[in-house]
Amino acid sequence: MEKMAKTYILKLKKNIIKEYIYTFLNSFNPIATVWMLYLAFKGMSLTQIGILEAIFHIASFLMEVPTGAIADIYGRKASRILGRLMWVLSNISMLFGNNFYQFAFAMALMALSYNLESGAGQALLYDSLKEIKKDKEYMKIAGKIEVLTQIGMISGYIFGGYLAKIKYELAFINACILGLAALFHSMTFVEPKIKEEHQIKTFKAVFKNAYESLLYLKNKVDVLYLIFFVEGIFVFGTVLFFYLQNYFFFIGFNQFEIGIIMAVSGLFGAFFSYLTHKIERKFGIRKILIVLPLIYALFSFGLATKFPYIFNILMSGITGILLIVYYDFVNKNIESDKRATILSMCSMVYSFYMIILFPLFGKMADLIGFKVTFLLLSFIISLFGIFNVFINLKKIKF
Repeated sequence: MEKMAKTYILKLKKNIIKEYIYTFLNSFNPIATVWMLYLAFKGMSLTQIGILEAIFHIASFLMEVPTGAIADIYGRKASRILGRLMWVLSNISMLFGNNFYQFAFAMALMALSYNLESGAGQALLYDSLKEIKKDKEYMKIAGKIEVLTQIGMISGYIFGGYLAKIKYELAFINACILGLAALFHSMTFVEPKIKEEHQIKTFKAVFKNAYESLLYLKNKVDVLYLIFFVEGIFVFGTVLFFYLQNYFFFIGFNQFEIGIIMAVSGLFGAFFSYLTHKIERKFGIRKILIVLPLIYALFSFGLATKFPYIFNILMSGITGILLIVYYDFVNKNIESDKRATILSMCSMVYSFYMIILFPLFGKMADLIGFKVTFLLLSFIISLFGIFNVFINLKKIKF
């Protein structure tokens, strides 16, 4: 028994190294900075592109909690494998798509791939650390993972931009190849027993677990607030990230140059993600959550200047810090058997915001142009940041 226990612990320790490899493979995404340009090339307007992204998030919103609960009940590993399979199928659908409805189907598949991964990956990592008594090292390890995420994304931005400059389809073909590599690698993970103790092999249990997780979260006011606030910040960042691709193209940058700009942004974000555990130790979560959103809002006004790429890079650094602090706090304050479900709820909140904001931004950009739309969005982010100051100082105790 003792030998089996040691073998099990050793396998869980290997999960950490495997997570590093998986993170890189999963983040090396050649279509990240070109998919909107590809859809525009295929004849989609900014409004249609906004609607397609909304379809992605409607599908994500509807499926997020059930897929998170599936990860809690049937296994994080199984959920992750299915997620990579859906990713490959979605890229194949995008590759052969020629009209709005075919692209809508591809976006729905892509949403499902993210749903199946979102809660599962975080939960598998945290529960592996918890089993080997290293959960206190989560922030440090998450920082390293974020660095690898950014390195993978940076590589994808540059590689995808280069391929798209030759031919857009090449970016999607390579996304499929990398997706298959991540799928086969995901089969090598070991499921933590901490999850298996709660395992119930009925689909009815999926919805029961989701309902119980909602009730559980109702009594965690600090976690609940943080989910709604930080996911809002992430949504603003995502909307800016994607529409900036079209804006940069509009003002004269080519696909490869856009990839370079986004790569530098990712590198800046990775650098600050790696330092987050030191920053949090020095300033504390409250100061970080009060000050950084205000600085983020200030930088966002710079997107309407002659040097939008500089401010995009600076904003990426702030997002990198918030990402690590946020997930560390949420993971520390929820129970293991509900972790994947609640982390999926985080993504569901994100999707809810995106359903509203992404198509609205696209419509406004079509009507009044990018610069004015950037300024309006910056004003909203500023109001968000000011509201957060009052909430943190008076109501929330971190």
